[in-house]
Amino acid sequence: MSDSELIDSFVQQYRLLKSEIGKVIVGQDKAVDSLLLSIFTGGHCLLVGVPGLAKTLMVNTLSRALGLTFSRIQFTPDLMPSDITGSEILDENRHFQFIKGPVFANIVLADEINRTPPKTQAALLEAMQEKSVTVSGKSYTLAAPFFVLATQNPIEQEGTYPLPEAQLDRFMLNIRMDYPSFEEEVDIVKGTTVDSNQTVNVVLSADQILSYQSVIRRMPVSDNVCQYAVRLSSSTRPGTGGSQLATKYLSWGAGPRASQYLVMGAKTHAAMQGKYSPDIEDVQAVAEEVLRHRIVRNYFAEAEGITTEEVISQLIKGSK
Repeated sequence: MSDSELIDSFVQQYRLLKSEIGKVIVGQDKAVDSLLLSIFTGGHCLLVGVPGLAKTLMVNTLSRALGLTFSRIQFTPDLMPSDITGSEILDENRHFQFIKGPVFANIVLADEINRTPPKTQAALLEAMQEKSVTVSGKSYTLAAPFFVLATQNPIEQEGTYPLPEAQLDRFMLNIRMDYPSFEEEVDIVKGTTVDSNQTVNVVLSADQILSYQSVIRRMPVSDNVCQYAVRLSSSTRPGTGGSQLATKYLSWGAGPRASQYLVMGAKTHAAMQGKYSPDIEDVQAVAEEVLRHRIVRNYFAEAEGITTEEVISQLIKGSK
């Protein structure tokens, strides 16, 4: 099958996948699209929103529709790194045996990741970057495909720990989930207050997902699109000649990984629209969620009430 035929097949499967997820998840179309974009790009994503917005249910439903192995880690203040990666135990023959932790799955839901201290959060770093886990000097390869989908409560809430910048940078997208509309909430209440159970059919296999990830990586990208992505990422860096806006309102900007994710995200966004190559509009479509957690506002931005999203929007307008 040619690459163009694979892209056409991907569009059909993507629509079918959204239909299956829609059986359980009401509304949140933008969040579902971003979640799927992250998975077919091969990146990890962070779902941010107040409790009760179906973040956990969304990830669980997605894993069922994809037919992948799934594990859920509930992050709590007393969670230890070995509770995530696994640990060695002494068996009856006095030999050390490695017992795999919940990170050994295709989709790992890190639920309320910012409810645990940074030491435990860091246990996911190697898994997210290297797709492997090292315990007692031995390295164990994780299953492919592998995704960490983390949920996070707003940092203003009690009992939360801020995620370190190194940890945040490993997430491709930062997806913000908002309250449902009045009509959507009525549908949610109707669907969840009766005795019914929606069956979610398996749409894709692990091999198909890897195949689609591969064809998206092979998708050609013109020089002007790559240059635009790098220019946009560079414009967030204060004091480097990037932009006056960044120097005025930001204390920290996005690194090279942001440029990589802007291009990869644009490729997947283009494929989801049935296009065979991304353009600048595809980069702009993913820019906010790629950059949102990679830039840090300074005192002046906070004092003037300038949000991260407003800064990104202005940078996009200025980079055209």
